[in-house]
Amino acid sequence: MEKSLLGTNVITQIGIIVRDIEKVSQSYADFFGIEKPQWFWTDGVEVAQTELRGESSAARAKLAFFDCGSLQLELIEPDEHPSTWREFLDEHGEGVHHIAFVIKGMKEKIAVLEAKQMPLIQKGEYTGGRYAYMDTFKELKVMVELLENDHE
Repeated sequence: MEKSLLGTNVITQIGIIVRDIEKVSQSYADFFGIEKPQWFWTDGVEVAQTELRGESSAARAKLAFFDCGSLQLELIEPDEHPSTWREFLDEHGEGVHHIAFVIKGMKEKIAVLEAKQMPLIQKGEYTGGRYAYMDTFKELKVMVELLENDHE
């Protein structure tokens, strides 16, 4: 059996695009019987260095996280700037946007997936690491997000 393209098969996160993070966060909090988490804005382009298809983008999003055992649920409400989040909302409406994997060696993993015709769509930085969204929809029917943390 061939080794995993990413070096892991553990899904760490499911990302869901929403129009109203306050409303959907409350719905999930009620469903799980927990307190609603506070949402926050992603960093601006000057910190996040966000790129969409190789071009700088001022895109930001409101994020809220629910820790569900070994899996994290991420709610994403995109702003109006060009992003994979905004494109998804405009084209598909609300719903599951990605599954995420924590990986090591971001550049190498991007190259491996691109060699399999799974191109990089969006990438950026966050405090403590970086992310990359890969267009795996044709093959996997969902986008894959790579997460690389500096201290893991």
